[in-house]
Amino acid sequence: TVAPDPALAAVIETPVYDLTVFKLHFGKLTLKAYTKGEHVLRFEAITHNTGELRTGRVLDRFCDIVTALAGMLDRFLTVCDSVHASFADDHTPGQLPQPARLGATRLGGIDINRPRARAALSAALSLASRPAGFTAADFTAKIQVITGDTGYTARQAAYDMRKLRAKHLINRQGCSRRYQTPPDAVRTIAGILLLRDQVLIPCLAAIRDPALAPPPASPSPADQHYAALRTQMRALLHNCGLAAA
Repeated sequence: TVAPDPALAAVIETPVYDLTVFKLHFGKLTLKAYTKGEHVLRFEAITHNTGELRTGRVLDRFCDIVTALAGMLDRFLTVCDSVHASFADDHTPGQLPQPARLGATRLGGIDINRPRARAALSAALSLASRPAGFTAADFTAKIQVITGDTGYTARQAAYDMRKLRAKHLINRQGCSRRYQTPPDAVRTIAGILLLRDQVLIPCLAAIRDPALAPPPASPSPADQHYAALRTQMRALLHNCGLAAA
């Protein structure tokens, strides 16, 4: 397997009781979220070396540094909001596998039943919070970490990124070689992955084997919803004449 880059990491800390600190490290830049009192959630953007912001380091550039940090924090909050309120309409699953065009180039669709396609979507979602966007090299490294496949090449990454661009799931930043995942795409990608991994697969697995696992002693709201869905879906499949085998 591929070890994650220590300079690019998500860290959850619980230094004291009832306090959780969530950090995203991007080299010498950090995004931080933590509780502040009983009803306040605080977010911060931190630079450990202002050279990472590419704004200059002299005192005259202080306003530019603060503006860059504010933009970094604003994008992080936008991504958090998009993931929290993810959405995929009824046309998206059918449109993604269809061929698309990027300029004059005709490209294949995105089949979420294929592990490589799901890894590409997950990589675009994971890199959405990067302050300055991401490069093809970042995308390649992220997929290698997600899949554990060190044989995934930059050429394969370039092709997968073109397919994502054709579906407007990532955008190029101007004329640069950096890319970003726009908020609407973050919402769509999160919705698709959640539907597949957290709704459809668990429900189908539970329908196939109603005694898959003993019920928890103190079921959470999510556990209760899964139990209700399992019961209703078994009845729906029976009425439709579809065997749960």
